[in-house]
Amino acid sequence: MSFIEFKNVCKMYPGSKVNTVDNFNLNIDEKEFIAFVGPSGCGKSTTLRMIAGFEEITGGELYIDGKKVNDVAPRDRGIAMVFQNYALYPHMTVEKNIGYGLKNMKMPAAEIKKKVDWAIHILGLEEYRYRKPKNLSGGQRQRVALGRAIVKNQKLFLMDEPLSNLDAKLRVSMRTEISKLHRELGATTIYVTHDQVEAMTMADRIVIMKDGVIQQVGKPMELYDHPVNQFVAGFIGSPQMNFYDVTVDGTSVKFADGSILTLPDDVAKKLEGGHSGEMTFGIRGEDIKLVDSTEAGKENVQSAVITDTEVMGNENNLYFEFGGSQSVARVSKYELSQIGDRIYFEFVPAKVHFFDKDTGVNYMEQ
Repeated sequence: MSFIEFKNVCKMYPGSKVNTVDNFNLNIDEKEFIAFVGPSGCGKSTTLRMIAGFEEITGGELYIDGKKVNDVAPRDRGIAMVFQNYALYPHMTVEKNIGYGLKNMKMPAAEIKKKVDWAIHILGLEEYRYRKPKNLSGGQRQRVALGRAIVKNQKLFLMDEPLSNLDAKLRVSMRTEISKLHRELGATTIYVTHDQVEAMTMADRIVIMKDGVIQQVGKPMELYDHPVNQFVAGFIGSPQMNFYDVTVDGTSVKFADGSILTLPDDVAKKLEGGHSGEMTFGIRGEDIKLVDSTEAGKENVQSAVITDTEVMGNENNLYFEFGGSQSVARVSKYELSQIGDRIYFEFVPAKVHFFDKDTGVNYMEQ
């Protein structure tokens, strides 16, 4: 049996005619790190709050460690939660903030000190022990909030966008700290974020949501390489996957600007069964490969003029118009091009995707 089980869980708020979370089914194993991602309003935080018991479940069943918890009070669910807002007590020092929850639980003072000392050590807060929140940086405050959660020694940690208030550099370092903490504690962690980079770098599995519905669940690279629909393909990955309106006829793919691509037989076979006509073609930037100008005119060699560039240090992003759409190629830092340069390129055949124009379903993953 899974550690957490969602069985057709729904959430509808009073006055609404549609579910904020709809028919949510998911099994989470013990010690897994799961990330819920999706755009604002997709239901990810609502789902987390239903696990915590802060939101009532209006349909379906939720089990934690084999026990149905629909009507169990938050304090009896065996969870620890870290919020986007650190919610630290401004008049208390770091050690008192971390130990306050244990004090409320009537834990002996010696045991509280032992747990607080451990948390302060593991989070690298020794030199800040006697400081108050106003004298801490954002990253230090977040570590105090984490400390307050981990001293409770629960089997389940819930984190609701805990890094969204930090600057970019701090977010990177805190991602590493949270991942390390998860491994050391061996607890099950459910992490809500709108940042797909956080999800990709931290989670064992990712749950992608849209309009309260799970779109796909899988390991980070499974979602990246094998998206089940156009929404997942566009949400995961930076820069976003390139999309083009095309017309498919057998092995021939015609783009909106008249460009033609001939598909290899093995790729075309995946589109058999009536999958022809108008659809959306997708390709990631790193799967657009530059070729030498001497290849111009050869089958499947395309050309375009660069309209913008992004020098990222370890790579370059080249922007250009092709197929009636703005496109981006993600190339090596050694492949230098300037605005106005003409480039020649090929699409990697094994990496192309074809999506239904109406449903967004990925025909290559059927």
